[in-house]
Amino acid sequence: MLADKAGNAGPERRPSPHWRTPARLWSLLALLLGLALSLLVQNQQWRREQAEQWSVRTELANKVYSGMQGQLQLLETLMRATQSLYLASDLVTPDEFADFYFNMRPGERFPALLALAYAPRTQRADGAHYIIQLTEPKKGNAILIGLDEAGQKENLAGLLQARDSDQVTMSAPFRLVQPGKGTGSDMGVTLSLPVFSPGAMPRTIEERRAREQGTVSASFRLSTLIEGTLPEGLTGVLRLRVSDVTRSTPQLVYDSAPGSATPDAAGPRYGRTLVHGGRKWDVAMYPLAARVDAWHWATLQAGTLASLLLAMLVYAIVGTRHRALELGWRMSRRYRESEERFRALNERLPALVLLASSDDGRIVYANQAARSRFGAGVTGHRLAELFKDAQPEALAGGGAAGEQVEAGLIDETGAPFWANVAITHVATNGSDKLLMVAGDISEQRRLTERLSYQASHDALTELYNRHEFEHRLRAALAAAGPDMQAVLLYVDLDQFKLINDTSGHLAGDQLLVQLSAVMRRQLRDNDVLARLGGDEFGILAFGMVNQSTAEQMAERLRRSIDGYVFTWEQRSYLVSASIGGVLVDCPKVQVKDLLSQADAACYLAKERGRNRVHFHSEGDGEAQRRRGEMEWAQRLQWAVDEGLLLLAYQEIKPAKPSADDGVCVELLLRYRDENGALLPPGVFLPAAERYGLMPTIDRWVVQVALANFGRLHPIGAELRMVSINLSGASIEDAALADQIVDWLGFYQVDPKRVCFEITETVAVRNLAAVVRCMGRLRAVGCRIALDDFGAGMSSFTYLKNLPADAIKIDGSFVRDMLTDPVSRLMVRAVTDIAHQLGLTVVAEWVTDEATVQALAELGINALQGYAVHRPELTLFHRA
Repeated sequence: MLADKAGNAGPERRPSPHWRTPARLWSLLALLLGLALSLLVQNQQWRREQAEQWSVRTELANKVYSGMQGQLQLLETLMRATQSLYLASDLVTPDEFADFYFNMRPGERFPALLALAYAPRTQRADGAHYIIQLTEPKKGNAILIGLDEAGQKENLAGLLQARDSDQVTMSAPFRLVQPGKGTGSDMGVTLSLPVFSPGAMPRTIEERRAREQGTVSASFRLSTLIEGTLPEGLTGVLRLRVSDVTRSTPQLVYDSAPGSATPDAAGPRYGRTLVHGGRKWDVAMYPLAARVDAWHWATLQAGTLASLLLAMLVYAIVGTRHRALELGWRMSRRYRESEERFRALNERLPALVLLASSDDGRIVYANQAARSRFGAGVTGHRLAELFKDAQPEALAGGGAAGEQVEAGLIDETGAPFWANVAITHVATNGSDKLLMVAGDISEQRRLTERLSYQASHDALTELYNRHEFEHRLRAALAAAGPDMQAVLLYVDLDQFKLINDTSGHLAGDQLLVQLSAVMRRQLRDNDVLARLGGDEFGILAFGMVNQSTAEQMAERLRRSIDGYVFTWEQRSYLVSASIGGVLVDCPKVQVKDLLSQADAACYLAKERGRNRVHFHSEGDGEAQRRRGEMEWAQRLQWAVDEGLLLLAYQEIKPAKPSADDGVCVELLLRYRDENGALLPPGVFLPAAERYGLMPTIDRWVVQVALANFGRLHPIGAELRMVSINLSGASIEDAALADQIVDWLGFYQVDPKRVCFEITETVAVRNLAAVVRCMGRLRAVGCRIALDDFGAGMSSFTYLKNLPADAIKIDGSFVRDMLTDPVSRLMVRAVTDIAHQLGLTVVAEWVTDEATVQALAELGINALQGYAVHRPELTLFHRA
């Protein structure tokens, strides 16, 4: 019997009674290990803080470097402008030079600038001389008149180098004659640039030497230049030292902590080397004091306490283990005394243990777990009767002894269950037996099936996921033919993101679940419905005779979604979907191409107004461009440099014209393809939005529009208002508003003549960023308009918080207002509320005279659309 083998075992060695000493040793090891880990963690935290301080200080050094470099480049721009003055005029009089200096207002842009001087070139027997003849401002700089800038050999070499290269050269630092405030404020530097005779800019060295007329120079105070670039609070934590290292012997030109000891060369240093005009400056920062944080010691104290607790826990566990070993030894000794005691231990096993004869397969022993599962009378039955399909003899000889296999068993009620079964031959009392040990794995099998289900289904909607949908589509393609046609539908919900942004993702999830049930009711049992991701669904419907049948089925599905009203927390949303379709009738098409065609068709449905069905055809040129979005992103990278992006304008006219009305336009973006055709923004902007190119494009549009403000429209400088669209990605750029304000000043455009349009969905999604950006622009006089207003149906609550001047009603309401009473009511409601808030109302998508008359009766202020004016290229972009 089973007890025979156990009975042959020798006497078990009793555990040592001296268990307390090993327990103390283990606890001591645990304590030491915990202390070591605590020290390691403290060291890592200290190193991480040092690394963070290094990163922050290096970034500060980079900012100082960039600021200094930017100031030098601005000064160089001023000198280039002065050079252009002489290129454009045969003779620049002192008054013209003074007027030029006054108009450029360098004192506002370059606080460090001391003097801008002009010195004509005079050739004498001993060589070339550059005697300063003109200087501005005159106050404090009279001493410069008559000074020979070539008086020193090094200065003369720099002037000649500037002439031959037409590049700015910088002098070595020198002491200024103009008095300054503060220590180190007497150091200055001069930038020099050649002046050529009037005409085109010389291109070669010989031409530059022949046409050299003199030199223009700008001197500035180093301390003012450097301190103007320092971030607030920097000098409280870092010491800034700037040295001229052009020569072998460095020359200190600025020190934020003069009089202090020279920084340790081996200590921490943060900085960059600035190269400009042939000079090299070392911009270095040194920490003023090391920071010691008490929390490092708190970490060590906490680690020490944890180590003590760990040591106590180890001490208790080891002691308990020794006591358990002692108890186990005593129990095993008692159970070895007889076969009955061993059998009692075997009876307690949760596994199903059976022993059968190898000759006839009859069961001679079953433990309590086996008797409970197979019945008390299982002894005497054949072992094969317990199996659903497999034979125990085959399992015993089909592999290594004790190898586990999954097999179906039958309990005493006849119900099947799955078990891990191991059958092996054993010898007891001189006869061969089959020992079977089985464990119930039915729950594991159910879990495996559940995991398989989850791998092929969407967790939220319990529909098929994209992977399983592609598998089914691949099978449908393989079987496609004249007798088996199917249709692939790509469903994308309209304005789903708005529901997520306004009511939260929980509402969006609930909408997806409800719409899944709505769509499922429109399909047959053998049709496949899957969630492909986000708010996109895929449908594979079989038995389509032709495309007309497929279109009827898709339209029926669209109407079921369009008629659904989603309610969430006292808010109601009208839901619609854009559907793209393609027939599955050619087995040679790949799955990815079929999905791409359906996706492109869905995109075209959205482009043509949403809430509609569009089927793919080989003539869909726009769909092909949609499939090439990545190619579009690459093309847009260099589209600006190659002049492929163009600006068009569309006039916005008053609903009730008067003699005092000026011309207002909105700027529209166009792309000129390789064939010269102008493509609308809907073709290429989705790629720009997906790949993060919109901030670059928006900045280009704004700068080009302001730089050519007088050439946007045939009316020229009398243009009253220009509207420019800004994307959501640009609004999130905190530096954009300040950049626009700088451009307005640089190009001398009155901010009151510029209006920036932001879509309602962008305003709702990025309320804080929009309020900050709009407030900055309105503070200088710009106007702000909310575009596509009313699409979200929740916009009225935001009007009180948004600093807007005008709203543009979404074109979908204007388009349908003559045939849809609800759309007309929405237009009236938006108009009345906007007027109560003092806002101007503009209607978009005005396509006929009847709509113009109806809008005028409702009190709309202005109109935009093909009935008013068709877009035209701006003057400077016309071929």
